[in-house]
Amino acid sequence: MDPSLVPAINAGDTAFVLLSAALVAIMTPGLAFFYGGLVKHKNVLTIMMQSFIAMGLVTVLWSLLTFSLAFGTDVSGVVGGLDYVLLRGVGMDAHATYGGDIPFAAFFVFQMMFAIITPALITGAFADRMNFKSYLVFLLLWSVLIYAPLAHWVWGGGFLAKLGAIDFAGGTVVHVSAGMAALASVFVLGKRTNTAHLPHNIPYVALGVGLLWFGWYGFNAGSALGATPQAAVAFVNSQIAAAAAMVAWLLLSWIVDGRPSMVGALTGVVAGLVAITPAAGYVEPSSSLIIGILAAIGCFAAVKFRIRMGWDDALDVWGCHGVGGFIGSILTGVFAAKSVGGFDGLLEGNTDQFLANLYGTVIAAAFAFVATYVLLVLLKAIMKVKVDAREEQAGLDRALHGEEAYDF
Repeated sequence: MDPSLVPAINAGDTAFVLLSAALVAIMTPGLAFFYGGLVKHKNVLTIMMQSFIAMGLVTVLWSLLTFSLAFGTDVSGVVGGLDYVLLRGVGMDAHATYGGDIPFAAFFVFQMMFAIITPALITGAFADRMNFKSYLVFLLLWSVLIYAPLAHWVWGGGFLAKLGAIDFAGGTVVHVSAGMAALASVFVLGKRTNTAHLPHNIPYVALGVGLLWFGWYGFNAGSALGATPQAAVAFVNSQIAAAAAMVAWLLLSWIVDGRPSMVGALTGVVAGLVAITPAAGYVEPSSSLIIGILAAIGCFAAVKFRIRMGWDDALDVWGCHGVGGFIGSILTGVFAAKSVGGFDGLLEGNTDQFLANLYGTVIAAAFAFVATYVLLVLLKAIMKVKVDAREEQAGLDRALHGEEAYDF
């Protein structure tokens, strides 16, 4: 490449993106604590391990193959080419399309953190019942077959991007995909033998949400890929939506369940952050307040619906991430303001943007659900995916890992 055509590196934007990547990285350990506190004490190490091992396996896979499948040269709008296999061409120079004035390596590592946490989110749905060996295979295949194509469709120049769908920081790519994959896993794996339990360590839950909330500033603001006014708006929108959803969920749980639940308030925070993610850099702060409130109402209703249906989504991944991501992605097409992110939504008279986001969200949700369902059915046919009743009763920490979190 002619050196005169390589964009100049901006030190400030580079530092901002690297810091944002570090913030997103802390979200996966945060998720481990969030989920770890919610499960039974005898399964806490297992679900935390499922998050931490994603940091290892997905990093290796992202470096070898999946980054290229997500962001390589577009192949028929479906997947990226093999341009960046084994990190070929991923170095200190900037990329004209991805980041502009930051090293391509900075974009690579920032996106890697999204690829890590997305499959880790799914684990809350099948908590207490997936065999660890099967999880490792699922993690690898899901990353290649589902996450990488979805990332390409929306962020890598694939057909959803060409359709006009917008997703600032992962409402569709991360949360809708994880939430719908979670629902598919519930149907394929079936119920636990004992679904009744209370969170074993609510302070762990609070710690996890605190780390998630903190890291989410990098998740959303960092998606501007520079220290820009748009990043500032995304930061503000993230805080407002999270706070509004927390307050709304607290009030809902107080009114409907008769008590102001700590776990409910913390879940509201996550629902608000999920919903604002696709819209963070595209909407006015006043819209983020509405998105946060609607996310709390929608996700709260989804959790209640899931309970009535008897679905054993142990930690409500579908209700929080699937429904929250869906709400946020659709509302992005409603509230997008051209003055903020360059896109105008339904309220500014652009029906096409609303329809593009609607179609894009539905397509992504259907793909994630069907593909995950088929993947798990195939895995179930060739290996032991669900632990047996004896292992579940003993606890997965002891049965699968030979360790225990607590010595009572």
